[in-house]
Amino acid sequence: AAPRVAQAKSLRDPFLLAINQICIMGILSNLRRRSSSKGSQESVPAAAAEDAEAPAATTPSNTGSSDSSNDKALIIGGSSGIGKDAARRLLARGVDVVIVGRNAQKLEAVASELQAEVEKDGPSVTTMTLDLMDDEAVKAAMQSIEAAEQPYRYLVNSAGIFKPKPFVEHSFEDYDSYSTLNRATYFLTQSVVKGMVKAEQGSIVNVGSMWAKQAIKATPSSAYSMAKAGLHSLTQHLAMELGDHHIRVNAVSPAVVRTPIYLAFVEKDAYDSTLDSFNSFHPAGRAGTSEDVGAAVDFLLNDDLSGWTTGTVMDVDGGVMAGRN
Repeated sequence: AAPRVAQAKSLRDPFLLAINQICIMGILSNLRRRSSSKGSQESVPAAAAEDAEAPAATTPSNTGSSDSSNDKALIIGGSSGIGKDAARRLLARGVDVVIVGRNAQKLEAVASELQAEVEKDGPSVTTMTLDLMDDEAVKAAMQSIEAAEQPYRYLVNSAGIFKPKPFVEHSFEDYDSYSTLNRATYFLTQSVVKGMVKAEQGSIVNVGSMWAKQAIKATPSSAYSMAKAGLHSLTQHLAMELGDHHIRVNAVSPAVVRTPIYLAFVEKDAYDSTLDSFNSFHPAGRAGTSEDVGAAVDFLLNDDLSGWTTGTVMDVDGGVMAGRN
């Protein structure tokens, strides 16, 4: 009698169903082998096929070159910090970059700075002035993105605000600032993804936060962390939904990083000393830099380096999630 195969606990679980199917195929193969060994001279095509050497596994490749100068990247929050560093790295790979920010003058200055670092006939830097807190402006930007002839190959969502405040002191306005930013990120990403789906390729990196994973008493930030946890979750959901279109979606989760975001609640003269006070908080012995996180963003965007990575929320935190001092 054939060996009995244990029933899957849930027939709706595709992984368990696949395991069951493999077990059944193995049983049938053994039965064929036994029948053949009893003197049958007839060939058994199924058994012969199973004995054949399996073909080498192949990885589906995205269409187009991962480092083509024709590729475009949209960097939301690209005028400073992590977004600016990501833009610089993409330009170095020959990717045309559009940086998005609220301050037009600052955007132009950063664009000129980045363009000056590029060879004369190299990739271009252009700007998109956009207030993410303005719903009508966001809707107009969505229409512009969707109407563009060439879709974006890369998207970095690095815009952020961070204002630590005790839970009982949060106002509706405080909470809405985070939820409004998340809404803008959600729908701008949707517009970019529509083009990626048509092109059957794309890579997205969201800039999340360690605070979404671990509460820090010294920096109470419940509303901020709630918003960033939502961004982490969006990363995983989009990775599942968009994988069939060769679109990868990942996130980075930084700890304390020397970016202008802290100037929202730290006096400029006290900026360095305040950030220095967090050095010992990290097992690596120092706070992070935009370059530390920008390098991780670039890695996750690059199909040649991370083509089998999607749905990941990568800790780029000087070791804090391993254990903090």
